[in-house]
Amino acid sequence: MIEITVIDRENNNHNIEVPTDMGLNLMEVCKASDLPVKGTCGGMALCSTCHVYVMSNTELPELQDAEEDMLDQAFFVEENSRLGCQLQITDSMDGLIVQLAPEAE
Repeated sequence: MIEITVIDRENNNHNIEVPTDMGLNLMEVCKASDLPVKGTCGGMALCSTCHVYVMSNTELPELQDAEEDMLDQAFFVEENSRLGCQLQITDSMDGLIVQLAPEAE
């Protein structure tokens, strides 16, 4: 188990214990924790409804082309933007802190 902190859109922290042996991604963890992440495309990097800002210095996998292409079309993108569906949970993510990006209007 690892611990991840998700900051919601009202600036509340949610400390979540996450198993690393179930093949989950960050979007699935947020949805299972009843956080307001839609994941409309089901994790295919075809929408940006799981857009988060990485607030910690946690080492993450590099952006792949599909994720980068989707972020190019998303709203409120920052240098620390990632799609939760593209972040597979691993042991190295222990202590990860992310903030949910604002929803597009």
